[in-house]
Amino acid sequence: MIAIDNLLDFFLETRQYSEAICKPLEIEDYVVQPIVDVSPPKWHLGHTTWFFEEFILKAHLKNYQIFDDDFSFVFNSYYEAVGKRVVRSDRGNMSRPSVKRVYEYRSYVTAAIKTLFEIEQSKNLNDLLEIGIHHEKQHQELLLTDIKYILGNNPLQPKYSETFLDNPIENHEQDWVSVEEGIYEIGHDSEGFCYDNELGFHKVYLHDFEISNKLVTNGEYIDFIKNNGYKKFELWHAEGWDWVNQNNIKTPMYWHQIDDVWYYYTAQGLQRIALNAPLCHISYFEAFAFSQWKNCRIPTEFEWEIAQQFFPWGKRWEWTESAYLPYPKYQKADGALGEYNGKFMVNQKVLRGGSVATSNKHTRYTYRNFFQPNLRWQFTGLRLAK
Repeated sequence: MIAIDNLLDFFLETRQYSEAICKPLEIEDYVVQPIVDVSPPKWHLGHTTWFFEEFILKAHLKNYQIFDDDFSFVFNSYYEAVGKRVVRSDRGNMSRPSVKRVYEYRSYVTAAIKTLFEIEQSKNLNDLLEIGIHHEKQHQELLLTDIKYILGNNPLQPKYSETFLDNPIENHEQDWVSVEEGIYEIGHDSEGFCYDNELGFHKVYLHDFEISNKLVTNGEYIDFIKNNGYKKFELWHAEGWDWVNQNNIKTPMYWHQIDDVWYYYTAQGLQRIALNAPLCHISYFEAFAFSQWKNCRIPTEFEWEIAQQFFPWGKRWEWTESAYLPYPKYQKADGALGEYNGKFMVNQKVLRGGSVATSNKHTRYTYRNFFQPNLRWQFTGLRLAK
């Protein structure tokens, strides 16, 4: 358990970073919601604040006065046990509360959390605060990916930041890491923080396999496009082939071909594609088709977890071939927090690693991210196996 002074510092550092992410934005950027998967930055700032108010302050700070009775309806995300909420697709329709009001809400709740932890300390409270901190860190990544989508789909394709680097280069030579068949242990088994979907430390049997020590690059994927990879139905799952044709998919998200030159939208605006940078913003469908084209495959999450010690990771969320399912003896928590992970364990694929957008002190090799196979607005990439 983290000492309370360190935990409060961690909390304040996390709260400040969310606001730092939004500092480059114009006030108009805070409310935009181009698609249902992308929430307005203002909503993220409010929702992460509501989380602390709803799950900690209301229950534990005596005589706590709710900041605004309407905010639970406005900033609840998917917690059925908590009550009614704005439909997800309507988050961008809310010009009110104002951005100023949301920042006042953040200051109010942050001060109340400090007060609470000055007068009461317990393992239960520490655990709740730690969950809240990591919940906000998840939304910091969503803030960055949602801001990129908002600005990247603006006709002007404006710059977001000169300091956030979307496409760091992996300078090492590509090689194959060999892992012998055997029984291996999977899951979280230490004192540090984890989510409940990482628990259920258990054994798995793995066959011999090889896994690349390097992510697939943009240059490799351009070869796939030039070889008509998006037109060869035999490379795709049936659902993936339908997705490609129904949505006229021809490239990864944010890619543009202008006068036979490849560009992509980045935090610095429209840039020429760096051929040796890791591929990004692809769906599981695209990852599968590319791996088929290369006569390789996507690793399972268990293969990835065992092999990760042999290669650098953390630049891209890496698609795996594993369905998002509970580990042995998995138990959902009681109450609304039990809705955090368990109810999403259907029709999703696991991603491992982390990305350039993942917040500091939030990654670990047992972390199980998950998304539906058609989604690609996150910083998703691919590592091949065979």
